[in-house]
Amino acid sequence: MKDPETMDQTSITTDTPPMRHADWMHAAAEEYRRLLALLRDLDDAEWRVPTDCDGWDVHAMVAHLNGAAASNASLREFGRQSRLGRRARPGDDLIDGINEVQVGERADRTPAELIEELGELAPRAVRARARIPAPLRALPVPFGPPLGTKPLGYLMDRIYTRDAWLHRVDLSRATDRHLQLTADHDGRIIADVVAEWAKLHGQPFELSLTGPAGGRWRRGQRGEALEVDAVEFCRILSGRADGDGLLTTRVEF
Repeated sequence: MKDPETMDQTSITTDTPPMRHADWMHAAAEEYRRLLALLRDLDDAEWRVPTDCDGWDVHAMVAHLNGAAASNASLREFGRQSRLGRRARPGDDLIDGINEVQVGERADRTPAELIEELGELAPRAVRARARIPAPLRALPVPFGPPLGTKPLGYLMDRIYTRDAWLHRVDLSRATDRHLQLTADHDGRIIADVVAEWAKLHGQPFELSLTGPAGGRWRRGQRGEALEVDAVEFCRILSGRADGDGLLTTRVEF
């Protein structure tokens, strides 16, 4: 880690390089691999266990993940889900409408069918995201508050990968299954979350995240000092758990 005394008030000290498009695609493929390994180990009863997402049990959460993968794999499917999502939730958040469509269309599928579908869709989804050319990834997309306008690549690289990652956390917690965590995969995803969190709140801080995917970050002097488990940090920023001070700054997943 660089000497914090040499850093200005806007940069954060870290030894983790920022993730590029190819890094995100590698992370997305690995995340789907870990997710499928977890799902294949569940028994039928565990698919009806509630998760940290209100109204979603394990089955519904996986149905959402499958629907997201399907929309990534096919532009036509993305458009179809968007149209149906607007009809399902007119005047509301489009994402909520799309989620409702994804879950509803798969409500009657068995766990085995959902696992088979995700196994088929995951590599197609990652390939399609990987092939989006740089000029298209740079196009601005209006996300609405609090994000405002972001490049398309922000959605295709970060958000879809973070979404799958955090839902794997949700599924592990719901079923009390081991959550595989490594510095080279989970640690890099979490480091990117830290960087966005720091940019959003803009304040000096000292942050120590514990666990296999943790690390240390600092910006400026005499900032708020925080020590928290790395996964719990992300759960707090996503709104799944309570936090105070700088931990009230929300980050999208």
